[in-house]
Amino acid sequence: MKKYDGLYIFAGQAKDDVLDAQIQKALAEVTRLGGNVLTQEVLGKRDFAHPMHKRTNGVYVLVRFEFDPSKVSELVNRYRLVEEVFRVQILAVDERREAILVKQAEAAAQREAQKAAAAAAEVPAE
Repeated sequence: MKKYDGLYIFAGQAKDDVLDAQIQKALAEVTRLGGNVLTQEVLGKRDFAHPMHKRTNGVYVLVRFEFDPSKVSELVNRYRLVEEVFRVQILAVDERREAILVKQAEAAAQREAQKAAAAAAEVPAE
């Protein structure tokens, strides 16, 4: 099993309750083929740079899931049949890059804590 990020675009006219049902239907395809959904994040409604198929906007959803690499093309082909999914892009997650980003975030948080502690130490007591 390998980790993937999937960026899904759903039709722009979706309401919140309808959008949740569409997302669950799309993610059911991942679990149906033996994958595990790890996280999902609704990025919101965004306008397209150019109208596509008479649509000007869509709701973007970012999903991270574990999946068998040999079944990715089958998953993409299934999404072509799901009408609710306007577009989908699936990218493999680079584990080494993710580890570097986590270390950088931790180092940045440490620097901010040190700056805050230094600033607190410089403030004279009245």
